[in-house]
Amino acid sequence: MVVTASKFNMFSFFKLPAAWWCGVRLRTLDKNMAVVTVRHKWINQNPFNSMFWAVQGMAAELSTGALMIDQIEATGKKISMLVANNKANFSKKATGKITFTCEDGHSIKEALDKTIATGEGQTIWMKSVGVNEDGVVVSTFHFEWTVRLKK
Repeated sequence: MVVTASKFNMFSFFKLPAAWWCGVRLRTLDKNMAVVTVRHKWINQNPFNSMFWAVQGMAAELSTGALMIDQIEATGKKISMLVANNKANFSKKATGKITFTCEDGHSIKEALDKTIATGEGQTIWMKSVGVNEDGVVVSTFHFEWTVRLKK
């Protein structure tokens, strides 16, 4: 199955309903980059009238995870994936439309090739940067993904 933004958004409605209801949407996906947007609104706000940090985390994780899913699908193998660790930095109040971009798709193939060849789990750190409509960075997330060939 080819992974597309529209198919992935339908998937999120059924499998990631919290992200879907908060407005997290995959906009573009290719082998090297994924772009996810979310707009600040009543359902995803915090008491300080900005976007709740966890909503930003869902959008950022989706930008990295969509790349992983796409490349795992391309291998034709059964490979599990899991976030083992994450780090986040919040540099500006998140209001309006926030766009999270991950450009680390190029580094996934090596980890997948190693886990397929050795059968051992591999880890990979991926970064997603969230910017507001003015192009100002509001948050930066780093996710450590683990991949392992299913037995």
